[in-house]
Amino acid sequence: MRVPVEGDRSIVISDMHRETKGRPAEDQEDYAQLRRDLVKAVQRVCPSWMADRSDDLVQVALIRVMEIQRKSEGKSEFSAFYLKKAAYSAMIDEIRRLRRRQETTLDDEENPINPPAESPDPERATASREVGRAIRDCLGGLIPPRRHAVTLHLQGHSVPDVGRRLGWTAKKAENLVYRGLADLRGCLDSKGVHP
Repeated sequence: MRVPVEGDRSIVISDMHRETKGRPAEDQEDYAQLRRDLVKAVQRVCPSWMADRSDDLVQVALIRVMEIQRKSEGKSEFSAFYLKKAAYSAMIDEIRRLRRRQETTLDDEENPINPPAESPDPERATASREVGRAIRDCLGGLIPPRRHAVTLHLQGHSVPDVGRRLGWTAKKAENLVYRGLADLRGCLDSKGVHP
């Protein structure tokens, strides 16, 4: 199968899901060329503050492209635009994962995802404490399953993760999280709190 990449060049990809070891030299060259093209695509879309994760992004994008190749049984063609899109998608997923987990590196003092907060003025600190108290009060008034689901969700867990942690089906977790959030908003509104 011919795969066009950057300009008039094209590479041939076959059975991308097999390991590189033991493959004919041509297949190994095709794999290496695909990887080089993905490295270039990641370099184009990756912001400087994520440069330390660029190899991981290349791997994720490569796995996605190889999975599509496997599913299509060698009939897919990947343009330079498609490879750039795969790299961009991998980068966005990594940013979302970082934000969900609130990861910070020990050696990075200026983390753009979580910049160090300056000490708030007294008025803002008092308002934040009041909002926190109102949220705790409203959470305490929710029925236990909704309270558990919303608490985990507010701590940064995704809805499927909430379901896994609490032993619920995905649909049950989704219903409890969103109904619990609606109840929480209603309670906060009744208290005149708008966080």
